[in-house]
Amino acid sequence: MTESNPLSTRRERWSWYFYDFGNSAYAAVILLAVFSVFFKDRVVGGEEGTRLWGLAILIAMFFVAITSPILGVIADFSASKKKFLFLFTTISCVCTAGLFFTGQGTIFLAMTLFIVAEIGYRSAQVFYDALLPEIAAPSEMGRISGIGWAIGSAGGIVALLIILPLVLLIKGEFVVRLSFIITAVFFALSATPIFLWLPEKAKAQTLPPGENYVSVAFKQLSKTIRTASSFREFLKFMIAFLIYNDGIIMVLDFAAIIGGVLFGFKQQDLIIFFIIVQAANVAGAYAFGFMTDRFGGMRSLVVSILLMVACIAALYFAQTSVVFYIIGVVAGVAMAGVQSVSRTMVGLFAPPGQSGEFYGFFSFMGRTSSFIGPGIYGWLAAEAAIWYKAQGLDQLPAEQAGQRIAILSIAAFLLVGMALLRFVNEKKARLTAMESVQ
Repeated sequence: MTESNPLSTRRERWSWYFYDFGNSAYAAVILLAVFSVFFKDRVVGGEEGTRLWGLAILIAMFFVAITSPILGVIADFSASKKKFLFLFTTISCVCTAGLFFTGQGTIFLAMTLFIVAEIGYRSAQVFYDALLPEIAAPSEMGRISGIGWAIGSAGGIVALLIILPLVLLIKGEFVVRLSFIITAVFFALSATPIFLWLPEKAKAQTLPPGENYVSVAFKQLSKTIRTASSFREFLKFMIAFLIYNDGIIMVLDFAAIIGGVLFGFKQQDLIIFFIIVQAANVAGAYAFGFMTDRFGGMRSLVVSILLMVACIAALYFAQTSVVFYIIGVVAGVAMAGVQSVSRTMVGLFAPPGQSGEFYGFFSFMGRTSSFIGPGIYGWLAAEAAIWYKAQGLDQLPAEQAGQRIAILSIAAFLLVGMALLRFVNEKKARLTAMESVQ
């Protein structure tokens, strides 16, 4: 089946933007500023908190990596991207609110709720991204993706600004746990317009006799794998993405822990820090969105990865909170570039009518790398801290040394992924996608 890329209405685009506005609140509060540190320090404690945080992310990402390609094909075939989007968004919001009931020693409950919330959040992103080619023509995809990312980052800022006064005025654990309910409500309300105002333009196909959606999905995936040689540039890009994306996810998942361990940031400090980072993210998304349309995705992507490598190098040597703030600003710009440009390139490389499938593979590769990286980081930081304690260091210096060792692994993933991008021909990939239209 083929489908065109008609221009969407302003209301349709804004409903798409506002979903990003809401799910970025989840990322800002749960992954970045609040729950990650709450889990590490309060629920678990010590270096074991870092290890279990990495393990929880590994489990969630592994599940999404396995299921997203299959569900992406089903969504394309049955024109049900919005149905899957609604299902997984609901799961994420409900479990995020459930984190209110976690606290010291509730390790199993906290890990279970977070893992399911993360599965919902990450799975929903597949179908949200897959709607991009339905609202944007190829010539404007970079700009629209960048605007969406920028508005999404603004949503993270708004959520943190709501929570910050509460943390400052109301001391104690209760307000931290309350922030999880606030985040869930914020996410749900912001997601509502996409279900009301953005129609899915793709048309459902009829199931062949004797087939069901699962069998169709596996057959389509098998066909795609057999004909993968026709999309060599896309596959090469996916391999590079698998590597460099690991570095980005590791930064996102452990930034708050790094700030707490290395620089002694308290909860309010972390919220302020990530408000600044999210503001830089807005600027980066806009800048790289227009850069992609003007200079091409590959050049824009390489520039953004180079900026991230510079940030990681500076972070390894950083000794003061002022330097950490400066690194955060630059990293916010760079991460927006890496993530929004990568999302745009998948839309450009995907044949019309197969956006859900290609974004499913995009998610598969991203989640495959994403469960490897955090697992490695968490294990490396914990084991290094244990080793340093065995050498006579106290708890905090040992944890700090372990974090710095683990930070080096981020740079390794970024550099290897960037090197692999040299083998991707963007023009050839886009031409192949258009030539595949029947």
